[in-house]
Amino acid sequence: MARVGYARVSTSDQRLDLQRDALLSARCDQIFEDNGLSGANTKRPGLAKALRSLKAGDTLVVWRLDRLGRSISHLIEVVGKLHNRRVEFQSLTEGIDTNSAGGRLVFHILAAISEFERALISERTTAGIAAARARGQRHGRRPLLTDVQCEEAFRAIHSGGCSEADLAVQYKVHPRTLRRRIERMSLPSIIETA
Repeated sequence: MARVGYARVSTSDQRLDLQRDALLSARCDQIFEDNGLSGANTKRPGLAKALRSLKAGDTLVVWRLDRLGRSISHLIEVVGKLHNRRVEFQSLTEGIDTNSAGGRLVFHILAAISEFERALISERTTAGIAAARARGQRHGRRPLLTDVQCEEAFRAIHSGGCSEADLAVQYKVHPRTLRRRIERMSLPSIIETA
């Protein structure tokens, strides 16, 4: 049942002494460090080594939550993976210790806030798309072919003058793209005017 510490500073001119002293006072058996790496950086060798060293029953200890990650969602992801491995987590400054009922409660509250935030973002995105549609704006990538080009291609194919492959080369699209766009068109009106 080892206590593994993790310390990080964002710039190389910052010092790890404060974190290192706090982790030693918290009786960490081993301390892994990342020097000059942002919390947003996904490649942190010290953190990777710390996580690999942990076994069931061990505890990962950090001086402060933001040393482990920049966002709540990232923290929750890391601690969730630790929990699945039966590894505890402790943040000294915030007093969070998943080995205690109070610490687990605080972390679940943070997780709930994060989930609520994701739901709000999703709702705002959906509402924004609906409002744009109501104003007549299209959502997503601009079509590679206009309706006029699709009508011209449909007429050329059905008059027997051109093949689908030749038209696809002419419009600089894949033949399957041309076929799909023509199929989505209102074909009866095109046939009547053809």
